[in-house]
Amino acid sequence: MTADPFQAADRLMPIDEAMAILAARIRPVDGLETLALPAALGRVLAQPLLARMSVPPHDNSAVDGYAVRTADIKGGKVLPIGGRVAAGHPLGRAIRAGEAIRIFTGAPMPEGADAVAMQEDCTVEGESVRLPPDLAPGDNRRKAGEDIEAGRQALPAGRRLKPADLALAASVGHDRLAVRRALRVAVFSTGDEIREAGRPLDPGCIYDANRHALMAQLADLGLGCRVTDLGILPDRLDAIQNALAQAAADHDLLVTSGGVSLGEEDHVKAAVQALGRLHFWRLAIKPGRPVALGQVGATPFIGLPGNPVAAMVTFALIARPLLLLLSGCPDITPLRYRAKAAFAFSKKPGRREFQRIRLAEEGGDLVAHRFAADGSGILSSMVASNALLDMAEGDTQIREGDWVSVLPFAEVMR
Repeated sequence: MTADPFQAADRLMPIDEAMAILAARIRPVDGLETLALPAALGRVLAQPLLARMSVPPHDNSAVDGYAVRTADIKGGKVLPIGGRVAAGHPLGRAIRAGEAIRIFTGAPMPEGADAVAMQEDCTVEGESVRLPPDLAPGDNRRKAGEDIEAGRQALPAGRRLKPADLALAASVGHDRLAVRRALRVAVFSTGDEIREAGRPLDPGCIYDANRHALMAQLADLGLGCRVTDLGILPDRLDAIQNALAQAAADHDLLVTSGGVSLGEEDHVKAAVQALGRLHFWRLAIKPGRPVALGQVGATPFIGLPGNPVAAMVTFALIARPLLLLLSGCPDITPLRYRAKAAFAFSKKPGRREFQRIRLAEEGGDLVAHRFAADGSGILSSMVASNALLDMAEGDTQIREGDWVSVLPFAEVMR
């Protein structure tokens, strides 16, 4: 993280402005590792990947049929079948004038053949075949290198690897890929009222849902993050400060929930300031206004809200892009879709709202259903939802039937 990236005033910062600052200032961590293709899924490519060979490596047939020289069949002809070519079994010679070669999909084209007649358009007559009259050079054949040529860039550095990327890498001869090393992330919760699930619950206390949600979101992100669970820290400045200092020494990112608001027992903010810098913004969003970003020494720190829904939503909207940037992936903007609102809703201007919704296809349209219980502590609404309604700062009202912008969980929960 470069110095002084966040000069936050007392105003509420729009989320788009915060994202622009992240994209401009966050630098990827150093280091790479070389992984076999299956292990590289979801990781970020560290170097451009060049094709070691052309794909396909030779001209080949796109169909089952008969390879010919089109000059031999103008007007349609019956030609003797002079050989047979299957995938992996070349003919071993050039095609002769006046013959047809039985060929199958993917088989290498015999030298001199310039088209393939589909078997559906041909009639076999003993040892010969009647060919269609309208075959043109290039019909039903694939040229060598038409997918990618040897020496060309197959994949750019910074690409987050998907199954199709691994398939392409294999097709051009790579069995291992150089990827950005996995991030080391420390996660903890704070609060004297927080207890570990499965243990007796004292009066006035609650079980820790946030820490488990954040660790699960880190795993679901697919970047291979190596997560250290620091557990639940008490509301004591010394305990929080000591834990942060120790974790910062051997981690790339520190993530917490709670303790960054303005309450007397919110000590995380003071601990971060004592150990480094707190570039703190209050985002103009709902849920999740109290979000802190800073650094402990040189290690980035992000403090998410204490309410469970707000913690999960702000992880998806803020922490996920931060993690992608630290991993060397510049593509942090999720796709949004349009859906028809099955509800009416109003809000005050000046704040971006992300309402939990469930998308369903109805009558050929994508329809958004909103949950009436929209509090930041209603965790069950996250379970029942599959998307967020994205309502801009200047918008104040949605009428039933309006087309609205939606952000599917599949875009931000991975």
